[in-house]
Amino acid sequence: MSLLINLSFILTKPTGTTTYAFNLLPHLKSLQPTLLTSQSFPNYNCYQTPVNQTSEQGLKGHLYRLLWTQFQLPQIYKKLKSSLLFSPLPEAPLYSNCRFVVTSFDMIPLRFGKRFSPLTPYHRYYTPQVFKQAQHIICISQTTAKDITDFYQIPASKITPIPLAHDRTHFLPLNLPTSNYFLYIGRQDPYKNIKRLISAFADLPNCEDYELWLVGPIDSRYTPTLKVQVAELGVTNQVKFLDYIPDSELPKIINQAIALVFPSLWEGFGLPVLEAMACGTPVITSNLSSLPEVAGDAAILINPYNTGEITEAMEAIATDSGLRSRLSSQGITHSQQFSWEKTGKATVEVLSRYI
Repeated sequence: MSLLINLSFILTKPTGTTTYAFNLLPHLKSLQPTLLTSQSFPNYNCYQTPVNQTSEQGLKGHLYRLLWTQFQLPQIYKKLKSSLLFSPLPEAPLYSNCRFVVTSFDMIPLRFGKRFSPLTPYHRYYTPQVFKQAQHIICISQTTAKDITDFYQIPASKITPIPLAHDRTHFLPLNLPTSNYFLYIGRQDPYKNIKRLISAFADLPNCEDYELWLVGPIDSRYTPTLKVQVAELGVTNQVKFLDYIPDSELPKIINQAIALVFPSLWEGFGLPVLEAMACGTPVITSNLSSLPEVAGDAAILINPYNTGEITEAMEAIATDSGLRSRLSSQGITHSQQFSWEKTGKATVEVLSRYI
């Protein structure tokens, strides 16, 4: 009898779900799992999966993975005499003999549905069936747990919130001088609220003294519109679109920022907030969804729909060294409550109930 872990979705350029899976793996090793993956994982039992099944292949990649999950995965499960499948995202074969536990990150595609987006029917019809047929659901915050119950009427007893964490050996204070830029890390989807962030930055007194660095993949659907806004506001020379930056380079960029500004309209967790606090960088983030769970009282919480509040918070941190110092110290202390060891241990406890 064995545990299968489905890693067919992981990306070569890690984002949230891939980072979660990578950091969780070492703590699940005691369960002696077999990894379903197209990538190399030395010192693990691995079962090769097709290479064309991720979002890096666009919609086709998602479709191939879902078809493989539905029709090939049950055969692998039977062949390997497995007793449980763990999927670190809400995907699993439906109406099969596979017993599975899944992880849910957020309900953002339902809260901020895009017309004609394939993700909307995926979350409206496929995901609820996965949740109903799962042995158990792990989620990354109390906010997501409540959303699963509210959107899908799944009983709370079937859900365990287990927060994400950060790599303490990677995201830490580097004692570097603070530079003149505010930092945002993440995608550029509308719910990330970058349009208001740019407006708030442009409204800063002495705005010309600062820069705004937007770290995250350039997106042909959204970046051009944001660049037009930047030009119209006259801040083209100060707003930098930096595209995807490797994880190895992030700590230095975070450490030297005046503050991380993360005014998202909704998050399942908000990993950049935790990583910035661990680096001792002051954080400005939203007062809704899971972000207060992550930030606690160690950040400035703003109404993300109020551009003026974002501007005021940025100005306060830029001009008040005492406030910066206090938020830096509180952030470091608060971030120590989160660790991948704790996340991994809690996940092992859930999985062990069903193997």
